Amino acid sequence: MAMRATFDIAAEAEALNELTRDELVDRWRKIYGSLPPKGVRQDLLKRAILWHTQSKHFGGVPVETRRLLRAAVRRVEQSLLSRHQGRSTAAADEERSVEIGAAGVAGDCSAQDARPQPQRRTLAPGARLIREWNGQTHTVDVIEGGYVFEARVYRSLTAIAGKITGTHWSGPRFFGL
Repeated sequence: MAMRATFDIAAEAEALNELTRDELVDRWRKIYGSLPPKGVRQDLLKRAILWHTQSKHFGGVPVETRRLLRAAVRRVEQSLLSRHQGRSTAAADEERSVEIGAAGVAGDCSAQDARPQPQRRTLAPGARLIREWNGQTHTVDVIEGGYVFEARVYRSLTAIAGKITGTHWSGPRFFGL
């Protein structure tokens, strides 16, 4: 009877740390059948490769967990769909009737041509956004017409995200909206 070799996750992770980026990309390509997305950091490459190795060794995500995840996704999709259908038809028709073209000219388009646009979450005055960044907690208060951060009023979350990080970030994305 053949004995199954033990799997040492720490040794496997250490071995991945010794690989160059090109070697990691080659491993990714062999595992997933394509190159990794452009700009993926080495840390993510290592984690994805290690996850795949573990799941291959231990059997991956259990069937019951996958079933629960699919059910959760369906519930969220139904919730979003019902929320979208609950909006007034006049507002929905207005959204579909005008599309800004590449030249910046508004024109009519049919409902078939209109691509669904992601809905931006609007924040009511009095809302508070809290974000931890580099071990420091940052708090932003929503007011009428802007945001308060460090006793200053800003017109956009993007400006605040830039002040916090020192680089350009999408404010809504930085704050998880």
